[in-house]
Amino acid sequence: MLVQSSLVALALFATSCIAISKNFYPSSKRGLIYIPNSDFLSDDKVWVQKHSDLTWYYNYKMHPSPTYENNTSLQFVPMLWGALDGFDDTTFLENVTAQIIGGQNITYVMGFNEPDNSMANGGSDMKPKDAAKYWIKQLEPLRKLGVSLGAPAVTGAPSGFTWLAEFVEACMGNCTFDFIPIHWYGSFDGMASHIAGVLDVFPNKKIWVTEFALDFSSLAATQDYFQTSVKYLDGNKNVTHYSYFGSFRSFTSNEAGT
Repeated sequence: MLVQSSLVALALFATSCIAISKNFYPSSKRGLIYIPNSDFLSDDKVWVQKHSDLTWYYNYKMHPSPTYENNTSLQFVPMLWGALDGFDDTTFLENVTAQIIGGQNITYVMGFNEPDNSMANGGSDMKPKDAAKYWIKQLEPLRKLGVSLGAPAVTGAPSGFTWLAEFVEACMGNCTFDFIPIHWYGSFDGMASHIAGVLDVFPNKKIWVTEFALDFSSLAATQDYFQTSVKYLDGNKNVTHYSYFGSFRSFTSNEAGT
């Protein structure tokens, strides 16, 4: 999401990762949303410093980022972002399968990125029926390789819940997901309430909060939000993974905040 000061997002998240503040403590739940910036290549080193407690990362793609490809302490989680190459494409399945056979430590894969949102606003813009067929073709076979699958990461808007319900119905029992990725942009209270709502619908699923931030806010408000949020997420036994949307210089985010 868009943050007002150009270094707010980067500095804030970096502080938590290298544990230099008394307000932070290590947590194996923490992951990285990797968004590269060719103008600031040295920023990549922030996330793998000696005291970083990050254990996993994703980049919205099927391939690991070259920067961290050989870093065994940072597990890569592929994502099938959407169906940019059509619903008959099987490239993702073939590529991830080859990575696993080749020895890549892939135990989790995430589904579609905000399929209930338009592409102009960062979503993959998929109809639930099309997404269900695509899931069965590209993702479901990975379970035979021991991969745990994350449900489509819908937005935190009411339309997200509606889309996910229609997706599950369209799957007709043929789509299996092990955890629910959550995206949330807004207040801490809103996020906590949203997570509780997801657990009401999917009580036996683990939660990954794969995008969260307090968008369009001051540095002080963002810091308070971040500290309150990570304390809650670390203490919530239903949340096993989370990644703050802010591991970049803020001018790299778009006007829509995605």
